[in-house]
Amino acid sequence: MRYAIQYDQPGRLRLRMGQYAFSEEEGWGIAHLLCQQTGVTQVRTCSQNGSVLILYTQEARREDLLGFVGKLRRKDIPAVEPSGEQNVQAIDLRFQEKITGMIVKRMIAKLLIPVPLRVLRTVVYAIPYVGRGIRSLLCGKVNVNVLDATAITASLLRGSFRSASSIMFLLSLSDVLEEYTKKRTETALTASLAINIDKVWLVTPQADILVSLADVKAGDVLRIRTGAMIPIDGKVVSGEGMVNEATMTGEPLAVRKTEGAMVYAGTLVEEGSVAVQVMAVNTETRIQRIMDMIAASEELKAGVQGKAERLADRIVPIHLLTAAAVYLFTRNSMKTLAVLTVDYSCAIKMATPIAVISAMREAANHNMMVKGGRHLEAFAEADTIIFDKTGTLTEACPQVSEVLCFADYSREEVLRTAACLEEHFPHSVAKAIVKQAEHEGLHHEERHAEVKYVVAHGIASELEGQKVIIGSPHFVFEDEGVELTEAHKEKIAQAGGNDSAVYLAIGQELVGAIFIHDPVRMEAANVIAALKETGIVNVIMMTGDGEKAAKAASEQLGITEYYARVLPEDKAAKVEEIKAMGRKVIMVGDGINDSPALSAASVSVAMKDASDLAREVADIALLSADLKELVTLRKLSQALMHRIGVNYKAIITWNTGLLLLGLMGIMQPTVSAFFHNMSTVAISGSSMRPLLKEEKEN
Repeated sequence: MRYAIQYDQPGRLRLRMGQYAFSEEEGWGIAHLLCQQTGVTQVRTCSQNGSVLILYTQEARREDLLGFVGKLRRKDIPAVEPSGEQNVQAIDLRFQEKITGMIVKRMIAKLLIPVPLRVLRTVVYAIPYVGRGIRSLLCGKVNVNVLDATAITASLLRGSFRSASSIMFLLSLSDVLEEYTKKRTETALTASLAINIDKVWLVTPQADILVSLADVKAGDVLRIRTGAMIPIDGKVVSGEGMVNEATMTGEPLAVRKTEGAMVYAGTLVEEGSVAVQVMAVNTETRIQRIMDMIAASEELKAGVQGKAERLADRIVPIHLLTAAAVYLFTRNSMKTLAVLTVDYSCAIKMATPIAVISAMREAANHNMMVKGGRHLEAFAEADTIIFDKTGTLTEACPQVSEVLCFADYSREEVLRTAACLEEHFPHSVAKAIVKQAEHEGLHHEERHAEVKYVVAHGIASELEGQKVIIGSPHFVFEDEGVELTEAHKEKIAQAGGNDSAVYLAIGQELVGAIFIHDPVRMEAANVIAALKETGIVNVIMMTGDGEKAAKAASEQLGITEYYARVLPEDKAAKVEEIKAMGRKVIMVGDGINDSPALSAASVSVAMKDASDLAREVADIALLSADLKELVTLRKLSQALMHRIGVNYKAIITWNTGLLLLGLMGIMQPTVSAFFHNMSTVAISGSSMRPLLKEEKEN
């Protein structure tokens, strides 16, 4: 392909191939091919002007990329589905084209089309608006459709075709904005939820073969190894491994899976290798079934009208009655038309969605995805916030909390020996032990023989002629037969609380226990305090942990209300119970077990590393791991509601002034309509200003 270099700086290269040198679909294929090149991180294509933007790292060579593009032929471009980002980009481009087209078409019509034809064109365009108004009346509804139809019809009857045309143009802009917002939000959500697994290893009698996930069917057996995500629901038929089910259960520690155990889509094999017989794929998985179940409640939420629409609908009957009264008492069609052409609802309908779009875009700039304006409103009005503990208020990164020593061994000897054994294996608990030893400056030279690792159990080796083992209680006490005395049990119970533990034994004697816990996030306490300053009255924590662990975390974070040992299925009931007290509830969680509670809350937030289902159910998704974004979101949502309130006052004050001037005969209807339209544009433009900057200034 022939191209010209438009921009060339380290890490960023923009090429121009000419207008419509490739189609939109071919652009997706070009991006797909370039993304497979070493060092290329992102590619954006635009078929309208034939541009290709390539972002790359130091691993990529500029000359190689240019050579690859130069050798590319149309027949080499594969047919691929667009990525989520490409879909969003296409929606943005179509929106820009549509808005530009509407403005250009209107300007051309004014300049080139004769007045009689413009009048006919205005009448034809008015038919759908009038039809919607009539249908609303036939259904017994006096809403914005009726007012729009009345204003347009009155303008036409009065001969004010320019006013009718202006009203319809502004209404059409509002419709385009609404459609764009909905499509873009839905597309961005779909992209964020995608599990990007295309290929899987299918077990066959001859060997494991790489196949497309789309070709997998129930009954097939897949091989899933260390580090791989499980893309299906199924049963383990051979092998064993440690599966991280944090997305399903919220627990940070991996769970041992052996023959006969069930595994689910979206979970991760941390270590080991398992052969899984497929029981459900795609829409048949447990995740999808739960999503379908929750979809019903989401449909109910989607039927709730926004604040702007409610206000506009309430104003319509008053507006129409005012126009009727003016005509009844004055018999003056000019004054009556002055009432109808100055429309409160048009500005409200325009300014509010623009303010919401601006807020959603600003939230995205702060690494937050909001799925609709009503969720920002609910977040601003909430007085209660409920946090899940694991992975939300905690790091989901295990750490050593305590080291117990028995017999004649010191604490340092226990930790040093454990780290010496565990450093050979990369699972999360092993990393926590090794990291703690390094933190305490305990050097653990190789003193043991060859290490034998038993997946999901522990480690066995020899140390100075004695057998040494470290691992789970099942491995140490049951499989290896190490004695656990009552004295041991009492000491462990007093020290460990609800923390998990691994045990170290040397020569069949228990010499130590290392407790692992999941620490709270460093910023969590400050975030909770800041949320209280914004008007959050009740801060609640719900966890499956025991009373002791829940109380300790609550005291550390400044939380006075918590619920311990809450089962996943009981979380939603607890949220409903709190809502029944009259509270408006924000629920913050990350696991599949949190999904029913997220759905039940007034407004819900999913953490950055949340499960796919939690992100699907949640109204807001954090794209950053920083809890401080909750405070930012609270301030952003409150600033949005403040702006909408200011807009309402400005719209009512300005348009009421225009109405009074029209009624007194000081201002003609055409002039009133002009100032009304200009004020609508001005307020809409003002609604696009950054909210947080405005919030700081206020």
